Amino acid sequence: MDLPFITDPFFYFVSVPAVLLLGISKSGFGAGLGSLAVPVMALAISVPQAAAILMPVLFVMDVLGMAAYKKTLDRRLLAFMVPFSLLGILIGTLLFKVMNPHLVAGLVGGFTLLFLAQRLLFPPQPGRAPPPAWLGAILLTISGFTSFIAHAGGPPVNAYVIPLKLKPVVFTGTMAFLFFFINMAKWVPYAWLGLLDLQNFATSLVLLPFAPLGVWMGVRIAKRIEPVMFYRLVYLGMFLTGSKLLWDGFH
Repeated sequence: MDLPFITDPFFYFVSVPAVLLLGISKSGFGAGLGSLAVPVMALAISVPQAAAILMPVLFVMDVLGMAAYKKTLDRRLLAFMVPFSLLGILIGTLLFKVMNPHLVAGLVGGFTLLFLAQRLLFPPQPGRAPPPAWLGAILLTISGFTSFIAHAGGPPVNAYVIPLKLKPVVFTGTMAFLFFFINMAKWVPYAWLGLLDLQNFATSLVLLPFAPLGVWMGVRIAKRIEPVMFYRLVYLGMFLTGSKLLWDGFH
């Protein structure tokens, strides 16, 4: 009798570290590294299946993240970001079956590295105005779209939020609530597209214990880190994420 969950040892060899990275990213420490989870798991399974398996794991992580940072979010910023992110999910739903997920990953990786280069070569000057709302709307729509395709919504939204220079705990809390709404909005489209099945759900349950462990590790570090070091690690996460996504997209 076949077991209902994936039994390939190599799958768990790559998936357990991916889930831990995702949990650490959800805590705010190493923000952006969570976008590596699907590409890493895709070493063993397809991108759509990896995205589906992570759905219950993401739900647990989002709830834990909101509980940890519920008093530090920027509600006005969140109210601006959610509608455009949901628009991106709608676009992703409509284009899912005609878009190559690897191409999407490559494009996200390329834009992530371009943004990072711009930030490092032309750092923001004191007193410079924050990014305009229209740019935020575009980046947030892209974030919703790439999150739907491969749970890679972090880099585009980081490109908008990082220049706002929020305190690390406010940055983390706002992101935790934003991605809770984004990830909850994916459940119905994923079911409609046939991505949620018994094997994927059973495999999610096997990986689930590693979700709170990753969040706990990240929260403990994020609350003890200086803002300058925090954003340096964000940039490092964006570099690693962008490079991996670009490699997966065009290799």
